Amino acid sequence: MTAPAHDHRITTVEQLTALCGEVAQASVSKEIDHIHPHYRALIDASPFAVLATCGPQGLDASPRGDPPGFVAVQDEKTLLIPERRGNNRVDSLRNILADPRVALLFLIPGVGETLRVNGRAHLTTEPALLQRFMMQGKPPRCVIVVEVDTVFFQCARAIKRANLWQAASAQGTVPTAGTILGALTASRIDGEQYDRELPARQQATLY
Repeated sequence: MTAPAHDHRITTVEQLTALCGEVAQASVSKEIDHIHPHYRALIDASPFAVLATCGPQGLDASPRGDPPGFVAVQDEKTLLIPERRGNNRVDSLRNILADPRVALLFLIPGVGETLRVNGRAHLTTEPALLQRFMMQGKPPRCVIVVEVDTVFFQCARAIKRANLWQAASAQGTVPTAGTILGALTASRIDGEQYDRELPARQQATLY
């Protein structure tokens, strides 16, 4: 008789340790409570990060991108993230108002290692900061200020397994934004028109 699926669930830290093994010393040593100069170099080189937040409606992870160094290191315990134009859902911002805990994952094209930052955030519209992050003559809507709790780099295995920086483009093999919206709205949104207009609309509203 086949064992019930729940018999294979991992429910304790002891089970997890037996499965995965002990943490290597290097994995422990790389985690610190501030932004080391080497970690700052990774942040300065990154044009893309994923911001994870938590709120009453659950978890959220959203992309953030701009020229390399768009996330500014204010000091070894503080990061500044400009909040650019988007779709106005502001899921991340709503979550931060309810729960300040955040996590960041920085990626650098061509580099296997990623950088992970955990901390607590708040939002500000301080004029000097808005001015600091002006792009194409337009300020961000606000700035996310992250007080750093932990920082560490993640090894390159996931990037290597994904062949991320060498992989061919999937364009043409996945549904377009218009195709998805047309299907989800039973064609109330004209998917073909949406796709035609999207490149110009995105370019006009980057900042």
